[in-house]
Amino acid sequence: MRLLLATHNEHKRREFVRLLDGCEVEILSMDVALPPEEGETFAKNALGKARAAAEATGRVSIADDSGIEAAALGGAPGVRSARYAGEHVSDEENLAKLLREAPAGSALEYVCALVYVDPQAGVERVFEGRCAGRLAAEPRGAGGFGYDPAFLPDDRDWGPPTPESPPTLTMAELSDEQKDAISHRGRAVRALLTWFKEG
Repeated sequence: MRLLLATHNEHKRREFVRLLDGCEVEILSMDVALPPEEGETFAKNALGKARAAAEATGRVSIADDSGIEAAALGGAPGVRSARYAGEHVSDEENLAKLLREAPAGSALEYVCALVYVDPQAGVERVFEGRCAGRLAAEPRGAGGFGYDPAFLPDDRDWGPPTPESPPTLTMAELSDEQKDAISHRGRAVRALLTWFKEG
């Protein structure tokens, strides 16, 4: 299956190619503008991007919007995760703000809304993935991006963390395969693939 990914981000395309094994994934041409992410939910932001790509090209399109929610901050930064420290800031600046404002060890959750739009068939579907974890005291690891260096996932191959055996690796310290198995985006993509198979 050929899917048009409504993003101009090559890094995100590579991750989706890995997750959507067997599908041909292309990113949207820079000539096609995407709407600003001004929705109140991840799903609304993703839907706007997927619809824009599908309308501009007539092709089956997918888009995601994702971010992190901190329980200690009432769910912030949420849909403003990419702009938490301001417009046009770096991942490091956003992460530094989260580390200043939320206590180490407090609960976090990664959220991903993945939208599929088929303009010819008139089909729109939203798939959600979540990954629970906790905030590390300081960033660690060179993999991943965004808040990954300070996200300690609860899910691990050897079972959930306990007081005697807390999570020790951040998302940025996991291999691509380990991260894909538990990440919010990985779970949303697997829900999409399951829907494909059942259809």
